[in-house]
Amino acid sequence: MASIKVPSSVPSPADDCEQLRKAFAGWGTNEKLIIQILAHRNAAQRKLIRETYAATYGEDLLKDLDAELSSDFQRAVLLWTLDPAERDAFLANEATKRLTASNWVIMEIACTRSSHDLFKVRQAYHARYKRSLEEDVAYHTTGDFRKLLVPLVTAFRYEGDEVNMMMAKSEAKILHEKITDKAYNDDEIIRILTTRSKAQLNATLNQYNNHFGNAINKNLKADPKNEYLTLLRATIKCLTCPEKYFGKLVRQAINKVGTDEWALTRVVTTRAEFDMERIKEEYHKRNSVPLDRAIKGDTSGDYGNMLLALIGHGDI
Repeated sequence: MASIKVPSSVPSPADDCEQLRKAFAGWGTNEKLIIQILAHRNAAQRKLIRETYAATYGEDLLKDLDAELSSDFQRAVLLWTLDPAERDAFLANEATKRLTASNWVIMEIACTRSSHDLFKVRQAYHARYKRSLEEDVAYHTTGDFRKLLVPLVTAFRYEGDEVNMMMAKSEAKILHEKITDKAYNDDEIIRILTTRSKAQLNATLNQYNNHFGNAINKNLKADPKNEYLTLLRATIKCLTCPEKYFGKLVRQAINKVGTDEWALTRVVTTRAEFDMERIKEEYHKRNSVPLDRAIKGDTSGDYGNMLLALIGHGDI
């Protein structure tokens, strides 16, 4: 459920490139024109624009955008212009760096992309960084975090709807036993969460709920200060209802003292072509405010306009 609005007749990539060159020419950059073009093209169209730009002008469009723009607007445009797999590879790599390290970003990419898309992220990571995503995640994490994150990023789950109910019942029981024993990092918990299909996991967690009278995440709230448990709960949420996870993440980003622009930009640029409509519904339901109004009230200028265009607000 994409939210970006693509015009009914899209100009040719050559025309778009010519307009982008115009936006860069002269004294000031024409940010409005950049938003008008890039925020209203899908991934395949943006890829063609980049290829045509390189062929026509012998320049890398990303480098030119980088040179012309600044701050949060620059980051939003650059992330958006990247191919989805390249974008995820970039974000995952950033998440393993010392100053921008984030187990959350790694978990998010691993749990909310399809198996095929996650595989493409790993390929893009190889190509760009000459290392594997799993080796960087393993090197930059420790203990329980490493134990959970490495199998998550290497997963290639079955994507279909087939569900084994016997297995769902027995694995719900295993999960309940381990959680009751506070064995939160047990191999069996990790195995179930990192290998089962999303449909199978949903069935297992429904069994858990029905048999033990509590949603699994309620039982994982034993120690609110435990960061690993917080990540474990988020993993389950991302695997079973990503729109709820992203809706909450956006709310936290907006409600912070001083917006968390990195989180906001990440959610909007990575989800605009996937499930942004569901995230918007979830946000509205939870906060009684439409997401576009929340973003409008919390951001400004070209950055705000870019995000609003990506969530499908306003006209083309």
